[in-house]
Amino acid sequence: MNKREIMERFLDSGTSSQYIPAGFFLHFDESYHRGQAAIDKHLEYFNFTGMDFVKIQSENTFPFIAEIEKPEDWIRMPFHGADFYEDQINIAKGMVDAAGKDAMIIMTLYSPYMCAEETVGKEALIQQLRENPDQVKKGIEIITESLMLFVKGCIDVGIDGFLHSTEGGETHRFEGSPVFDECIKPYDLALMEEINRACEFNILHVCDYEGRYTDLAPFVDYPGHVVNVGLELDSKTLTGNDVAKLFGRPFMGGLERLGVISTGSTGEVKDAVLAACQEVSGDFMLGADCTLRSDANWENIKTAIDTAHKFTKR
Repeated sequence: MNKREIMERFLDSGTSSQYIPAGFFLHFDESYHRGQAAIDKHLEYFNFTGMDFVKIQSENTFPFIAEIEKPEDWIRMPFHGADFYEDQINIAKGMVDAAGKDAMIIMTLYSPYMCAEETVGKEALIQQLRENPDQVKKGIEIITESLMLFVKGCIDVGIDGFLHSTEGGETHRFEGSPVFDECIKPYDLALMEEINRACEFNILHVCDYEGRYTDLAPFVDYPGHVVNVGLELDSKTLTGNDVAKLFGRPFMGGLERLGVISTGSTGEVKDAVLAACQEVSGDFMLGADCTLRSDANWENIKTAIDTAHKFTKR
């Protein structure tokens, strides 16, 4: 089977296999963020590591807008049209053309909240949402409408799905207030329901890069065929089995992004992968809890993926 057939089999809910798919993600140097250079680097990484699908690392950040200083300023959030996403959609098309017959291609999709962070800064957004969430929400609505153009453009060129990354539910942000439920989650779901309707392979990534969560219950009803989350919560440590049971779908993870996959020896990487694979009893994809360091050793990544592919449960 080629990589596409492997993932189609994995995603078939009635099919179980000893084969453990795997994938790790990282940012490439800025010289590989655009055009053919981005396509070539993604293909190089995919072919070298042997991962089971292609995940495009979108680098199209929203520009910072200094004029949005107060909640009431969000009504003037500019609408980024189709031309804003043209390069990233062309990269998606290039990847589909180059590798789509042999592998599934998915695109990174950052949440409206995360794009709002890029627009005004992380701390400013938190403060403005605490001051007047209804006014800030008007800007997040504009961002969501813009991102929908990106989603539909990628779908039109033939990608198989998205890794949808979401933030905003961390303990330190808005716990005890309705901000997450009213200003973040509805806009996540608007995009996720669209990609879930149109695509066969979506990864829900609950990002803990900026802090941990009290629990993951607010995300259980988010769509996504596979769930990628960190296992360390504020008050307890989960297992991959816990996550799979909570969300009712396969867990992707098992390794820490700053752990041995980034810094360890070949032997340490193999041992960590074997332990992660042995721990999860059901369908499982090996990965990290978030994006690896940009300088992560590709040999370590290849070793991790090879070890997962050869793993047989005892």
